[in-house]
Amino acid sequence: MTSPIWTVCRKELVETTRDRRTFVSLLLGPLLGPLLFAVLINVVVSQNLSSLDEQLEVPIVGAERAPNLIAFLNARGVHEAAGHGVTSIEEAAAAIAAGERDVALVIDERFGEDFGTARTARVTVIFDRSKSRAASRVERVRGAVSAYGQQIGTLRLVANGVDPSLLRPLQVDELDVSTPAGRSVLMLGMLTYFLLFATLMGGLHLAIDSTAGERERKSLEPLLTLPVTRASLLLGKMAATICYMLASLILTLVAFTVALAQMPLEQLGMSASFGVGTAVTAFFIIASFAPLGAALMTTLASFSKTYREAQTYLSFLLLVPTLPLVFASMMNVEPVPKLMWIPSLSQHLLITTLIKDQPLDGLLVTLSVTSSLLFGALLGWVAVRLYQREAILG
Repeated sequence: MTSPIWTVCRKELVETTRDRRTFVSLLLGPLLGPLLFAVLINVVVSQNLSSLDEQLEVPIVGAERAPNLIAFLNARGVHEAAGHGVTSIEEAAAAIAAGERDVALVIDERFGEDFGTARTARVTVIFDRSKSRAASRVERVRGAVSAYGQQIGTLRLVANGVDPSLLRPLQVDELDVSTPAGRSVLMLGMLTYFLLFATLMGGLHLAIDSTAGERERKSLEPLLTLPVTRASLLLGKMAATICYMLASLILTLVAFTVALAQMPLEQLGMSASFGVGTAVTAFFIIASFAPLGAALMTTLASFSKTYREAQTYLSFLLLVPTLPLVFASMMNVEPVPKLMWIPSLSQHLLITTLIKDQPLDGLLVTLSVTSSLLFGALLGWVAVRLYQREAILG
């Protein structure tokens, strides 16, 4: 005999598949997120690479005062912009503030007099720290000027018979233990948000339509007169919602697997270890969040009398997974057992471990899955209790 829950689930799946809005929630979310993510990453990578290779055209005020410095900069791909029209430090600052230039260089009027004496010659690098896209260009110009100063300082010491190493009483050696996969977290840290968002989006329409939509169409009361318990009826609707959420998750993971394989992260010393095996593991990690999401959406939609009202409430729900993720990103949180009881945060920490190509701790995975399922069961019970009230028909 067919289970009433399965019968209701199949009925909701069939009806929702025929609805045109299903394609928006099931296809647009899973595909648009990876597409935007891939475009963003490619733009960031291309900007960083181009700024390292391109010939920089920089406004230089007083270039004639330091010909050797200009020659040094030219050898490193930093040239004076032709016809820049900047004649003072005030004009250079105004051009930078207006966004006309990314960086400018002003050589002090006393540069020639101070350079050959014990006084320090001055060069001013003008930039806008709030413009992140110009950061690599600024660092390139600043690094070239600093390298020239260090070179001149070393030559002066040698000319005076002083060992330059005397100015380096302490040498700091750096040992970077990060792996290419570990460094990729800097770019792929928000991947979990897209996965959770797409999962919720996949079941959003069905969760609203099968609850608030039924009330608005006045079809809920006849439905409750059928020889099926309200618990079975609601659990069937939630099961259908979970199916669509998992389908959306699968589409998103497939899209990300294909997109990440095309990203040139290797050119930045990173690697995206997100193959088929990683995607399958990520599916089972995120899948435990689906019952919780379905129960939460169903519970909130139960308080709504119209489709539009429920849509308003659940739109805010889509922001919920971002809150723990923002906390984890700001605090650089590492996966520990006490954090595995927080849904969405635990999934984020486990997915981040996968991205770093590190082995998963079985205990942490068990705690995450158990916690998400327990919270999902609790909210499912609350939703069933709400449907037991006669006020649900009001």
